[in-house]
Amino acid sequence: MVHGLTDMLTTASDFSAARGGRTLRVSHWAPDETDQFDRSFDTHPHAGGFPDIIVTPGRLTGPVSAEEAAPFVRWLVDQHARGAVLGSNCGGAFLLAETGLLRGRSATTHWMFADLLQSRFPDVRVEPEKIVIDDGDIITAGGLMAWTDLGMRLIDRLLGPSIMVETSRFFLVDAGGREQRHYGSFAPRLTHGDEAILKVQHWLQSKGARSVSVADMAREASLEERTFLRRFKAATGVKPNEYAQCVRMEKARELLQFTKRTVDQIAWSVGYEDSTAFRRVFNRLVGLSPGDYRRRFGAESEAAAA
Repeated sequence: MVHGLTDMLTTASDFSAARGGRTLRVSHWAPDETDQFDRSFDTHPHAGGFPDIIVTPGRLTGPVSAEEAAPFVRWLVDQHARGAVLGSNCGGAFLLAETGLLRGRSATTHWMFADLLQSRFPDVRVEPEKIVIDDGDIITAGGLMAWTDLGMRLIDRLLGPSIMVETSRFFLVDAGGREQRHYGSFAPRLTHGDEAILKVQHWLQSKGARSVSVADMAREASLEERTFLRRFKAATGVKPNEYAQCVRMEKARELLQFTKRTVDQIAWSVGYEDSTAFRRVFNRLVGLSPGDYRRRFGAESEAAAA
C-alpha cells in the first residue's frame, strides 16, 4: 500500500506537471529510537516542513494493538491539530481510532476487522460496506487494495478530476465508486462462548438457514423465545432473522459464482419462493443485483478474463 500509493501519487503529480498544474511531494515517516518522527523517504529531500495529508497503512498481520499504536498517537494528534488531514487504509483505521479523533465519526476498515474495530472503539460508527469515507479532515478506506480508491480520492482533491481520471486509466483502476460489501463474505462470530447460541449457528449452517423461524431456532437452543432473541443478539451482534438472511445470501453468492443455475432456481434453493423478494434482499446486503454479481464475480467471467 505504501509503495503503491507513492507510485500513484507521484504519477499523478507528473501528469499534472506536464499540463502546467501543481505537483505533489510524497514522503514516508517513521519514529526513531527516541520516538521522534522523521522522513525515511522523500521525493523532495531538501525541503522542510510537515505533510498536509498523513495516511496510516494497514498490514497483513492484522490491526495494531494499543501498545503498538502508542508511539504514533501523540504525533498524529499534533499533526491533526496543526491542520493536517489524517487518512487510513485497511487496519490503519485502528491507529487513527487510538488517537480518539474518530470518536462519534463514521469510519471504514477491512470488512474482516469491522467487528473488532467496533468492539474496541464503540464510539466509532463503523461502516464496513463503504470503500472510502471522506469526512473532510479524516478519510478512511476499506481493506487492502482499497488504497487505490483512497489514492483516487486524494488525487481528485489535490489535483482535480481530470488528473484523477488520467491516473486511473494509467493504473487500470476504476475511478468510479465501489462498495466493499461487493467483495465481503459473511464471517459470523463463533467465539462468543454461548454454547446454546453456537449450537443454533452450526444448525443454521447445516440447513443453509432454509425455512427456519425464530421459534425453530429457540427450540434448537432449548431456550424461551424472548431469552433466545436477547442472547443471540448479544452473542452474534445481529438479530436471528438477519443472521439467517446472511447465511442464505452467502450460499446464493456461491451458487451465482460457481453454477449455471438461473436466479430463480438459486432463489428457491436458498429458501425463497418469491424470486423478487430474493433479489431485493440480495441487492440490499450485497449492493449488486444477482445478475450483476454473477457478471462481475462468476467463475466463467474470471476464466474469460484470464
